[in-house]
Amino acid sequence: MGGPGGPEGLTGVTATGETLRVREVWNDNLEAEFQLIRNIVEQYPLVAMDTEFPGVVARPVGNFKSSREYHYKALKMNVDMLKLIQLGLTFTDAQGNLPRWGGELCVWQFNFKGFRLADDVYAQDSIELLKQSGIDFQQNEQRGIDVMRFGELLMTSGIVLNEDMRWITFHSGYDFGYLLKILTCQPLPASEAEFFELLNLYFPNIFDIKYLMKFCDNLHGGLNRLAEMLEVQRIGPQHQAGSDSLLTSFTFIKLANKFFQGVEGASRHCGILYGLGVDGNNDWNKGGQDNGA
Repeated sequence: MGGPGGPEGLTGVTATGETLRVREVWNDNLEAEFQLIRNIVEQYPLVAMDTEFPGVVARPVGNFKSSREYHYKALKMNVDMLKLIQLGLTFTDAQGNLPRWGGELCVWQFNFKGFRLADDVYAQDSIELLKQSGIDFQQNEQRGIDVMRFGELLMTSGIVLNEDMRWITFHSGYDFGYLLKILTCQPLPASEAEFFELLNLYFPNIFDIKYLMKFCDNLHGGLNRLAEMLEVQRIGPQHQAGSDSLLTSFTFIKLANKFFQGVEGASRHCGILYGLGVDGNNDWNKGGQDNGA
């Protein structure tokens, strides 16, 4: 943790020996941290994103024309019902360099209020993982960010509705579902086609690493497995959004350089989410959220 008046957050040391801080964002420093982000987005236009949420609690029943329809209905049902707990954002340039503040490399972790263990539905196994990773639900309730205020600041941050930004994710249908719900202040659209229209408006350039893996020989599994195979260092605990977004960022850069001749080469697979839309036509097992293992 930071000292009195200093930034909070876990610090770690990168492979090159530099100090990195996961900057904890709460209600009381939300605007100041967004100001920092607005100042760096132009120079660091790749943003890796991860969310933590209360798991998957409902499955749609009935007849579905396709696996795509089933998976989107499941996504909508759960995102509409549940609440975002944490969001991690890691900004880099195309070479993978991170922004600095106060002599430290920076990653951001936003902690939200609104989810209450006593009142809200959740998947028990997901909440246990989050507790084990160090998420303090009581502190989130006392100090956490109001999602509507967060949505207002996100809209004017330069990160969304910006064709110069590239969003880096891993199996991210649910992640984007929660962000769209916050940005629009509405339940998710009834149809998958409308969902993708909104998605492409707010996030014009998306890379889903899980989809990119289809074009790489012998790569499979979750984010942690992929990071190990590519020898990417993790800083911080699994199942905390800041650390997971950092791992997503480093893994993407390594994957792009190794298999696609860099970020530009990977761009031909931009805009497709694993298991949804054009990728959701033929596999009934794809649409669930990956837990990172």
